[in-house]
Amino acid sequence: MRPFSREAALAFVRAHTVVASTPLLPEIRLHLASEITPLWQATEVSLEVRGVAPPYWAFAWVGGQALARYVLDRPQSVRGRRVLDFAAGSGIAGIAAVLAGARQVTASELDPLALAALALNAAENGVTLSSLSEDLTESPARGWDVILAGDVCYERPMAERVAAWLAAAAREGALVLLGDPGRAYLPQAGLVELARYSVATTRELEDRERREVAIYRLEAR
Repeated sequence: MRPFSREAALAFVRAHTVVASTPLLPEIRLHLASEITPLWQATEVSLEVRGVAPPYWAFAWVGGQALARYVLDRPQSVRGRRVLDFAAGSGIAGIAAVLAGARQVTASELDPLALAALALNAAENGVTLSSLSEDLTESPARGWDVILAGDVCYERPMAERVAAWLAAAAREGALVLLGDPGRAYLPQAGLVELARYSVATTRELEDRERREVAIYRLEAR
């Protein structure tokens, strides 16, 4: 994939999204797209790149929405703590953590367009997020008190690698919170359900218009 500049990424996100909130999270405004396929095609054409990642950053996925709602409703889970929004996408969970009083929030993403969207979304909500663009699963998870991970269990290779990394983080003492609507590769052991939300979505992303999303704590084991 041919690299493109941060300025081009920011301009692309602004041009192909609208600022809106979801019904579950009226407190948070995001740069969102309405359709995934035209946006994906526009990415390759406008930025003159091939093999670009799907524009997951342009949608408020149900797991991230539920995590954000949980954090806002239970600010004690993150208040005064160092938080990682893992595979952050739009950054909705990380933004919620800042609003709930986290001491420091880092959002991790590999997609440069996602990093641009994160920056714009943070600014839209008047918060500050730091960001990381490296694959965190290649090294031990240290330095965070809380890890938020929404919708990370939809592909087997990623789910297995991420589950092992998150389990190691839990053993190191981190509070690991997963937001998941019953994806096929959700770990079957070590999960404690903390809350459940009915989240509106779209058939662009899901096979139905609402999903039941559980918030789990991953136990150290």
